[in-house]
Amino acid sequence: MDFELVIVGMGPVGAVAANLAGRHGLRTLVLEKAIAVHDKPRALGFDHEVMRIFGNIGIAGAIAPFVMPYRPSMYQTTGGQVIRRIDAEQAPHPLGWAPNYVFVQPEIEGALRRNLEKFSCASVELGSEVNEVVNDEQGVLVTIRDSSGAVRQVRAGNVLACDGGTSPIRTRLGLSMEDLAFDEPWLVVDVKLREGAGASLPATNVQYCETQRPCTFVVGPGQYRRWEFMINPDEVPADVARPESVARLLSRWLAPDEYEIWRASTYRFHALLLRTWRAGGIFFLGDAAHMTPPFLAQGMCQGIRDAANLVWKLALVRRGLADPGLLDTYQGERAPHVRQTTLVAKEFGKSICERDPGRAASRDEELLAAMARQPGGTVRQSLIPGLSGGFLSAQASAARGSLFPQPAVRLATGETGLLDDFTGAGFRIVSSDDVDISVVAQCLGEHPWAQALSIRLVQLGPGARQDSGPRMRCEDVSGVLSGWMKAHGCGLVIARPDHYVYGMASTTAGALALVRELLAGLGHSMAVAAAA
Repeated sequence: MDFELVIVGMGPVGAVAANLAGRHGLRTLVLEKAIAVHDKPRALGFDHEVMRIFGNIGIAGAIAPFVMPYRPSMYQTTGGQVIRRIDAEQAPHPLGWAPNYVFVQPEIEGALRRNLEKFSCASVELGSEVNEVVNDEQGVLVTIRDSSGAVRQVRAGNVLACDGGTSPIRTRLGLSMEDLAFDEPWLVVDVKLREGAGASLPATNVQYCETQRPCTFVVGPGQYRRWEFMINPDEVPADVARPESVARLLSRWLAPDEYEIWRASTYRFHALLLRTWRAGGIFFLGDAAHMTPPFLAQGMCQGIRDAANLVWKLALVRRGLADPGLLDTYQGERAPHVRQTTLVAKEFGKSICERDPGRAASRDEELLAAMARQPGGTVRQSLIPGLSGGFLSAQASAARGSLFPQPAVRLATGETGLLDDFTGAGFRIVSSDDVDISVVAQCLGEHPWAQALSIRLVQLGPGARQDSGPRMRCEDVSGVLSGWMKAHGCGLVIARPDHYVYGMASTTAGALALVRELLAGLGHSMAVAAAA
């Protein structure tokens, strides 16, 4: 076998998948048709879950100049009345990062590609197109045409199709997508403000829910601003995107000499979901598997969650540390999450896109009543679901399937940082002083194969001391995780490598049962070894 993993497409999703594969030491080939990073922005927002993944990959510092916390959003009806507010969770932030960010996509993609260079197990071929992908008994056979026109074949254990919304791989396989009934034409305009311009622009993000032409304004990093305009039924998209048309649309906010048009592109905002996310050894990620209207800034987030969900499972299976059946949980976990998030984005989009004056008036009345009931507005993170099934404990709990919090911690050495900086992003078993973690450590130590999972044991509490090996004790200086555990009546929690909670327990006996369930759940061979 030439490669354990071939990744087709090196946009943000493919690049994140490649970096995660590199961290797991998978022999990986990344194929991308384009020679260089696309120099125009497309996605504009991501959330704290994605920023946490960027931190795990090791690019948080490199991308800092090109990201900015997302501003609150106001929804204004015709006449300027505010009918909805959407804000972020307040500090201390549950994942250790600001809840949402805006970013400059070409810079983030460049950072992801440069970071990939540090993994000797990963190879990148730019200017290469995949002509065919075929499953067989030995794995997946990939036919490649490189930048010189030469054609060759490589064999891989698995292929990740990160090849975009038109996905040639998906099309060749004849896989269909479910239409979630949203299809609206929009114009997206990105501008760079000239020096001294833009003082009169809104200081926050605005959804103009106006029947004449719904539109969106987003504050980007530095001098970067975005407008999105709904295209009217009597307009031709190509004509609306012409510079003179864009200037007319922007004249409500800016004079032509105050900005430079960076990009003006027309899109149809869709809500689509792939019915089958896997074909043999081929998996679909990102826009190849789903398309989400942009009204929650979750499109790119969804694809990066796909990568974070799948790559650690592939690594465990490739290393013989989990049964291949673990890979079947990919669609089972991701599809419901994507569906729910897409349906929420769709409902927001339908509200924003309402053109009928009578229905718009009813919408305004309903939203104003909701604001009266909840003056603080909607917290954006409350709209994003957790996992509803898949590789999770059978023991029901409020925390199961939710995101594992990340506190700021202090070690015995006095060193402080985010918890992931010290534990990495593998399996983590975290306990309070209510659970005897040494008993858990003894249980893991009884089975050498379990040690290969590199599970980190962490005990929270004051008087932090550093223990040897995979076990450590630290103080939660932010109170984020200790407060969360107390609120959930949790003495011990197991976090998966993608930061979702496998399960929780309140007693030492319950903790042992949970750990044994985790090990057995990784596959039949693991369960047999545990019983031996």
